[in-house]
Amino acid sequence: MCSIIVRKTGRKSEEIDYFCKFSVLQARYWIMEATEAGKLIISLRNQIEENNRRYYVDNAPVISDYDFDQLLYRLAELERQFPQFDSPDSPTHHVGSDLQSGSQRFARRAHKYPMLSLGNTYSMEEVEEFAARAARIIDTSFTYSCELKFDGAGISLTYRHGRLVQALTRGDGVVGDDVTVNIRKIKGIPHTLHGSGYPDDFEIRGEILMPFDSFDRLNKEREDAGEEPFANPRNAASGSLKLLDSEEVGRRGLMCTLYHIPSQDITGQEGHYQALDAAASWGLPVSDKRKLCSSIEEIKDYITYWDTERKLLPYATDGVVIKINSLEHQRELGYTAKSPRWAVAYKFKAEEALTKVLSIDYQVGRTGAVTPVANMEPVFLSGTMVKRATLVNEDFIRSFDLRIGDTVKVVKGGEIIPKIIGVDLSSRPADASVPVFPSVCPDCGTPLIKEADQARWYCPNASSCPTQIKGRLLHFLSRKAMNVLCGEATIDQLYDRGFVRRPSDFYQLQMRQLMSLEGWKEKASTRFLNSIDASRKVGFDHVLFALGIRYVGQTTAAMLAVKFGSIDALAAASYEELKDVEDIGETMARSIYDYFRNEAEIAEIERLKAAGLQFEMKSDAATEKASDVLAGMTVVVSGTFALSRDEMKALVTAHGGKAASGVSGKTSFLLAGEKPGPEKVKKAGELGVRIMSEEEFMALIGKGNNKEDNKEEEAFPEDLFGGMI
Repeated sequence: MCSIIVRKTGRKSEEIDYFCKFSVLQARYWIMEATEAGKLIISLRNQIEENNRRYYVDNAPVISDYDFDQLLYRLAELERQFPQFDSPDSPTHHVGSDLQSGSQRFARRAHKYPMLSLGNTYSMEEVEEFAARAARIIDTSFTYSCELKFDGAGISLTYRHGRLVQALTRGDGVVGDDVTVNIRKIKGIPHTLHGSGYPDDFEIRGEILMPFDSFDRLNKEREDAGEEPFANPRNAASGSLKLLDSEEVGRRGLMCTLYHIPSQDITGQEGHYQALDAAASWGLPVSDKRKLCSSIEEIKDYITYWDTERKLLPYATDGVVIKINSLEHQRELGYTAKSPRWAVAYKFKAEEALTKVLSIDYQVGRTGAVTPVANMEPVFLSGTMVKRATLVNEDFIRSFDLRIGDTVKVVKGGEIIPKIIGVDLSSRPADASVPVFPSVCPDCGTPLIKEADQARWYCPNASSCPTQIKGRLLHFLSRKAMNVLCGEATIDQLYDRGFVRRPSDFYQLQMRQLMSLEGWKEKASTRFLNSIDASRKVGFDHVLFALGIRYVGQTTAAMLAVKFGSIDALAAASYEELKDVEDIGETMARSIYDYFRNEAEIAEIERLKAAGLQFEMKSDAATEKASDVLAGMTVVVSGTFALSRDEMKALVTAHGGKAASGVSGKTSFLLAGEKPGPEKVKKAGELGVRIMSEEEFMALIGKGNNKEDNKEEEAFPEDLFGGMI
């Protein structure tokens, strides 16, 4: 085997010998790197996973739904053309996840049934193909239930004996966050059902939405408080669901619409449409915009009507969902690993508008990158008033020959951040002026630099450029870093008063200093100091991300924390050692290496160590016999956990169980972490095997959750080489 890998990759035989012993998965990765198709597949998977994280976890998407779907389509096509490169953990085989790595704010629980995504299309021809595929399997005539596709945050509600007992976010489709306490605060969601005929125990799914008027009000409040406004209503709804203050959730004006009861939970109903009618009779918020269609022509009419009329709705929609109505036919058609075969989502094309560029601002970020931003005549687009749009960099401006005074085409595909996609040259005024990119930092006046392989200009004055310093301070305290509640207005005051210049200064703040800030009282000051104190317990991976090393994002920080184990080991790594780490390229390796050769950065790390921050990974997996609570049970472990998968298997063994690799009729339960193997989840569903979350497992064996480790282990596919060797 190793000699074949040498021929296919060109790697040195001694390197291959090492990895044959310790990581055949790395060897598989080398083979993919050695072909153009393999390289493109790796690149597309990385892009898709990064955009999934931005959409579901960060609530800050940077590309439109259409652009994301095109990436996914392209990857799926390549995997069909080159099946040897397909893998069960490809994003084409699993849904995106809103679960966060690291510290948990909500309990995680397994969905009764996997909460899958829908296949998307932007073409009526593909809708016709969907109907034709269904007709080839279903022998008799059938109808379609058509309904609006709402742009909100997915939710699953469980009612037992007519009472709401649980509400879970979609999570990764298998495990979700328990947000029941927050859902109870949303008007329109009944705590107790009325009427009769509802099942004793059933699940109903839908979306939590933020209407446009609530969104505008919330963003005005955030801007007045100096906080970053939400980019769109979907992000605001998703973020609101994860608030720790349930009273604040109730004040945000959220609404809910429900659209699916898993067929396994429905009794006495012939079809999906009729089941939703029954749900409405029980007091559940079901959309009245649904229609039962019997032909493709009726579906087209429904789509055409709502493509226009949706703009008058008080909430965001982005398409139409077409479902085979008969529950018997749904069960006959079944599911793929990622989506049902009996439903498809037709996505509306992105809304566009024309407006005029009034001026261009140049903003400095925490890394020193200077970004041009267009100020435009306000235009209503996708439910919000658009006034500004990023111009990315100098090359972007030149590619459009953009000038101040031009009329531009603006798009908000998927209701996200506005983007200029074209210039109407025919309406260019005679006095339109060519924008001049600044040669010096607009904040501190330092001459800008541009690296040979980069498209952005940078201010190199990291040590004293006020905007960069404030940006790094805000990043350090951010939710995904040290998780300290703090907005730009607070950072501005702390900086302007001279109280804070570097992250370690936060740990020296005194009550009297905070109470001297405008609008601050004792309660707010105490809460802020308590939050700073609590951040000393944040895991090493989050601390590493908080340091703000250029090019090191949250995922990379977590990977480096696991790989090196401590800040000292990472700081001692050579450039070559860093470059050899998987997914670390030359540019990132150089950035990390240079960071730890900067005396000022090392001195700051020492100050943070003295303040008590965590600079080492921790582990407390049980390895000795602890109990017989799992005696006689066979457990399959799949996904990513707070501990490594081997440590989770050790816990199974320590408590009397047997850890197995594949799901079968003898499996007692599937222990599912984040992103479990889709085939294992599917098999568990087919066999009726229980899916248990990490939290439920820890409770079963009598251990509390330890989320400080944030160890991530790549899932090994059952066929490591996928037929390539």
